[in-house]
Amino acid sequence: MSQKQPEIAFDQGLLEYLGQYITDHKKKLIDDVLEKRTRFITVVLENIHKPHNASAVIRTCDCFGVQDMHVIEKTNAYKVNPYVTRGAAQWVDLHKYYRKEGSSVDACFDDLRGKGYKIYGTSPDPTSLTLDELEPKEKIALVFGNEHEGISEEVKEKADGLVHIPMLGFTESFNISVSASIFLYELIKKAESFHHPDFYLSESEKDILRMKWYRSIVKRSDLHEKHYWKSKEA
Repeated sequence: MSQKQPEIAFDQGLLEYLGQYITDHKKKLIDDVLEKRTRFITVVLENIHKPHNASAVIRTCDCFGVQDMHVIEKTNAYKVNPYVTRGAAQWVDLHKYYRKEGSSVDACFDDLRGKGYKIYGTSPDPTSLTLDELEPKEKIALVFGNEHEGISEEVKEKADGLVHIPMLGFTESFNISVSASIFLYELIKKAESFHHPDFYLSESEKDILRMKWYRSIVKRSDLHEKHYWKSKEA
């Protein structure tokens, strides 16, 4: 099964109603962030052992404007560490995949491919593509493995390709959050140069996120919403 965040219904009147309780500065900041938000590139974490590492990647996604992060759960369930994310989990959509029977990798990859992503596993394998060789001409999902073994053999077999950051020292790889930062910086910079018409979020996607974020900012937004709907019915 895949565990995803519920769809947020959009209502312009409700948005404006909640907006009364948010400062103009905060609303402008939200609008500015939404203008640079993308789902063209996304991040997948497989069976992460240390929750703080995954939480650090959430911060990385937010910093680079990546809206979605996907987590494949096998033996390890992931729970957000608020001390590491420093609020970033509030702004990034987290999708979890777990199958008690069957493959959690398949559950994730089927979902991503259904949305048009080409999937690359990150691996130090010298025969894999280097980051410089990876051209984001289409939607890309990057899979990062756990801290001990990296990505699984299953991911290597089922991904569309493998990619790595060339190392110049004795150490084989960066930690997950550093690696994700390097990949996202380079790929987003390249992708923007291609001027993909669907690189940034659509207006409807922005509206849904704006509604979600307003709800998370306004204290007791549930009570405000009840009042709004009652007044609308009246």
